[in-house]
Amino acid sequence: MNILSLRNVVKRYEKHTAVNDVSFDIPKGKIFGMLGPNGAGKTSLIRMITSITKADEGKILIDGEPLNAMHPMQIGYLPEERGLYKKMKVGEQLLYLARLKGLTQKDARNKLNGWLEKFEITDWWNKKVGELSKGMQQKVQFIACVVHDPKLMILDEPFSGLDPINTNLIKDEIYEMNKNGTSIIFSTHRMEQVEQICEEIVLMNQGKVVLEGNVKNIKNDFRDDKFELEFDGQFPSDMLGDSFEILKDDAISCVIQAKEGHDSNELLRGLMDKNIKINSFKEVLPSLNDIFIKKVGESNE
Repeated sequence: MNILSLRNVVKRYEKHTAVNDVSFDIPKGKIFGMLGPNGAGKTSLIRMITSITKADEGKILIDGEPLNAMHPMQIGYLPEERGLYKKMKVGEQLLYLARLKGLTQKDARNKLNGWLEKFEITDWWNKKVGELSKGMQQKVQFIACVVHDPKLMILDEPFSGLDPINTNLIKDEIYEMNKNGTSIIFSTHRMEQVEQICEEIVLMNQGKVVLEGNVKNIKNDFRDDKFELEFDGQFPSDMLGDSFEILKDDAISCVIQAKEGHDSNELLRGLMDKNIKINSFKEVLPSLNDIFIKKVGESNE
């Protein structure tokens, strides 16, 4: 079962098509990465999913049902541009936002107290939001996003403004919520975070989907026969011939590119014939950042 399904979704702004015939599914219970450069259509898509705007064409299904007025109550949204009222106190603002999501005054206060205790910020209740640092405001915004126990959570650059300690704190809560059944859409430009956190991704560019699938499978699909070797002794670069190319070399390791028609077995046989002591040998898979640059470049062409 999919928590979210998009079918031929289109969104236009005057003469600009921000989302152009986009279709993909997000399986229930997954942490899903939505990637793309600025102007790719990610924000427009998120605004339609959260019912801030409407699609001009196509269908959006939440948990198998067409998007309706009740679905925003089941979604938590942490926007990249934070939406807190600077002159309001933290407590009254969180209560207000929790009530908008359908919680009673009593339930909202109980849940908020639990989150404030978890983050060790109970003394912030009567502070004005404008008095808090960007990172502190980020914690408050995160609580507002999750206080109603959403079944779908959309996080747009959730670690922006956070130091490493608070980044790990929020990351741990994301994992815990996912473990307890919350499906998560994670939108970011930080590819290393996507590799750490996401199981599935969709890559958008110029309003279209250019790549989607399981992160591990995608990295395997883009493997390009590069190998990292750690060794003792003098590396016999002369044995490589036209079959292999050294991309990086230092005293104890090197990265080697196998050319078309040649493979790791051939490389290893040649090295053993030269009596090189091999300490480690592994294939170097492309990073998501490498794949991102390649696919965006291809789609721009």
